[in-house]
Amino acid sequence: MIRHIIAAIAGALTIWAILYMAKLDAEVDRLGMIKEIIAKSQQEVKVKKQPQVQQQPKPQAKEDNEAEKKLKVLKEKAGRLSAFEVSPLYRRNCASCHGINGEGTSIAPKLIGKSSDYIYEQLLAFKSGKRKNYVMYGLLRNLDEEELKALADEIGSFAQKLKEAQ
Repeated sequence: MIRHIIAAIAGALTIWAILYMAKLDAEVDRLGMIKEIIAKSQQEVKVKKQPQVQQQPKPQAKEDNEAEKKLKVLKEKAGRLSAFEVSPLYRRNCASCHGINGEGTSIAPKLIGKSSDYIYEQLLAFKSGKRKNYVMYGLLRNLDEEELKALADEIGSFAQKLKEAQ
């Protein structure tokens, strides 16, 4: 009786091993086909060498000075992208999605013009899970109610700050 059970188990394991090996063979064949497709899709790009032209050396100090001036202007512009000053709390938690002045982006709605009470209610709803948004929940879960109220009050004041800035 025990011999029959062991023989049945051995037979089942043999069948399983055969099926498993067939599956592995199919996977190898599939990977081979993918490799062939990749090899066929690779293209060789020929680069034509440009003839070297001798140029007169230019005064390097003048070019460096002009480049530094342009870089300084760009840095100043980047610092003025905000129409008004926002808190580090807003900048860290909200600006990347809702825009530096709450004007909205392609991934998050416009906040400017909303009342602080409305914003506060929405922040509480996101933090509690009543409104489902994993990004908002992740950003708000570690903020206390005082910080949420400060954010709501700041966002509620954006419209007025924008009017004053213009």
